[in-house]
Amino acid sequence: MKYLALLLSLVATPSLADAPSVEQITATPTALGWTFSVTLRHKDTGWDDYADGWRIETSDGEELGIRVLGHPHVTEQPFTRSQSGIVIPDNITTVYIRARTNVEGWAESRTEFKLP
Repeated sequence: MKYLALLLSLVATPSLADAPSVEQITATPTALGWTFSVTLRHKDTGWDDYADGWRIETSDGEELGIRVLGHPHVTEQPFTRSQSGIVIPDNITTVYIRARTNVEGWAESRTEFKLP
């Protein structure tokens, strides 16, 4: 009976995908701020677990811009999404990209990016 309870608890536990990884970043300055394109990879399983955003941060974690992703990308991996109008102060030459999932929240790791 003890083994049956253990087995049932494992079956009832949802499988969670790994944290999203940032595969590529491009950034272009425009008259209205920067346009960032970020390529993510995540083992989206559908609406129950998917990469739902990325953000640009300073070295001390201040958010400079965010891109919210409104749906899973189960069959589109990796995938790239862009965000325009991101204002980067002139004294900042390096930013960091951090990805998020709808289950686990913001990833602990982030990817460094030196502005062109």
